Amino acid sequence: MNQAAPGEHILQRIRVTSAQREALRYVSHLDMHLIWERTLRRAGLPLAYSKGFHPNPRLHLASALPLGFLSRCEITDFWLEMDEPPDLDNLAVQIQRSAPPGLEILRAETISLQAPPLQTQVIAAEFRAQPLDPLDAAALSIDVEVLLAATTLPRERRGKPYDLRPLLESLVVDSAQHPALHMRLAAREGATGRPEEVLLALGLDPASFRVERLALILA
Repeated sequence: MNQAAPGEHILQRIRVTSAQREALRYVSHLDMHLIWERTLRRAGLPLAYSKGFHPNPRLHLASALPLGFLSRCEITDFWLEMDEPPDLDNLAVQIQRSAPPGLEILRAETISLQAPPLQTQVIAAEFRAQPLDPLDAAALSIDVEVLLAATTLPRERRGKPYDLRPLLESLVVDSAQHPALHMRLAAREGATGRPEEVLLALGLDPASFRVERLALILA
């Protein structure tokens, strides 16, 4: 633990896990960064700032959440300058009071200052794609089996070809009565699996599904 000299503050790295609900469903990644910045300032927290001519709060979001997706696992790191380590439960309550509708604070924890940048730690993500209209569970299961049996799944993103198959770590139909798709997709530098691409590969319309990010897996 860092010790502060008289008159100095301790630098604390705080990690908050949060949910993004319906009210924030169509907020962009850049706008979410601004929302977090304003929320933390409104909470009156002693934010640490970057150096240079245009200092900004030291604030990192783990991974961009695509427009239209919900989430129960968003991760945000920020740095505080404090006289002593914070009470994390009170800190979470303080942030929640200043948060806009749709941002639900789930927990807060202290992270080592030497830990790698948050964005570089994400190696995979889990999603649940719930159809808006009923689907036949047996037929969907067969389609999933065929997809997983493929050795390659050629796709194209922004005009560039890529193989979706190595990014698809798992895919299951998670309910027989109200079938939905549960998938785990790899997140690698320059190659990240996207749920809408999996749905398209299954011959399904992504617009007919409600997608929620369930977990971010860190290295």
